[in-house]
Amino acid sequence: MNIVPLNSQPGSSPASPAARLRRANAGDLPAINAIIEQAIATWLVSPRVLRLSLPLYRYTEIDLAHLDLVVAEGSEILGVSALESAADDHAVLLHGLYVHPQLQRRGVGRQLLRAAEDIARLQGRGMRVRSRPESIGFFESSGYQRLPQVDLGNDYPWLLWKSLADKDSSAA
Repeated sequence: MNIVPLNSQPGSSPASPAARLRRANAGDLPAINAIIEQAIATWLVSPRVLRLSLPLYRYTEIDLAHLDLVVAEGSEILGVSALESAADDHAVLLHGLYVHPQLQRRGVGRQLLRAAEDIARLQGRGMRVRSRPESIGFFESSGYQRLPQVDLGNDYPWLLWKSLADKDSSAA
């Protein structure tokens, strides 16, 4: 993965320095989990829910064996994407996409999303995303389509899909 300059969005602060994408390793886990904690702290949920759920979002060395984790870094780690390739035959699952809150809306997340899509594309599969409601616009602007919630009791309410290979065009 190459060094790619981050794009600034209209109305945001100046563009960040160039970010480099690479596979995460065990030494990155403390910085990755710090980014996740900072990103989750911005979610519109109660402090109690944040405190109780945070351990579920942290990555461990075991996750490195089962997920494709990619970090964006400058002088430090700026964000991370995690892809679960074993989701099913048609699609991989974007397990997580987290960017430091001060760098959100500056291209880091889109850069990490493209890296995850490249991994899925190489596998000949599409990608599913379980989004937070406030992130749906980000994914839709990247070509993702909402999937219907068929079983209101069991289906995730903000599930999106993007076909990344010709053979995936009919899968959902």
